[in-house]
Amino acid sequence: MSDDPKTLIRIARDNGAEDHPEPVNLGERVRDLRKARSWTLEQAAQQAGLARSTLSKIENGQMSPTYDALKKLATGLQISVPQLFTPPQREKVNGRMAMTASGQGQRHATTTYEHELLAENLTKKQMLPYRARVRARSFEEFDGWVRHDGEEFLYVLTGVIRLYTEFYEPIEMRRGDSAYYDSTMGHNVVSVSDEDANILWVTSLS
Repeated sequence: MSDDPKTLIRIARDNGAEDHPEPVNLGERVRDLRKARSWTLEQAAQQAGLARSTLSKIENGQMSPTYDALKKLATGLQISVPQLFTPPQREKVNGRMAMTASGQGQRHATTTYEHELLAENLTKKQMLPYRARVRARSFEEFDGWVRHDGEEFLYVLTGVIRLYTEFYEPIEMRRGDSAYYDSTMGHNVVSVSDEDANILWVTSLS
């Protein structure tokens, strides 16, 4: 397995990753918004200050509304103009939680790190949390810089590490120290304590 955590990120994204939304059909969107408010065509037209026939044509795709008509529609529906072209939010799941017992995360070993994925069974995550035992002892053990999309938060749990980044001088970090950085910037971590250091990483997936 590559030392690059892009493999872990791909696993997390593939596990319930959101598909790109389809383009919004304006007529259907307006109709759905009207029905969600239990309004008749007459009521919605009155709220928007439009003729009933105009609103009917918009809903049936028989007419492309002017920007002025779009503004009136949005005002009448009490939303913004961009929301007319935005897919409705999927039903939100409140109170989601995943607990991972110590040492029970899914493990992925590499030559430089031993990763333990946390909250692995929680789908559609926006963040990828994982513990890592840092095996690497020198920068030369890496095949160049590690880079991937997103941002990353690093927290030292035990031991001492040296954080190498592409645009900054190396930083020595001890237990309780943390760093937040753009992960498209090259970065690598090595242990400099007698024992392998353990760190917590949280990587953005969006």
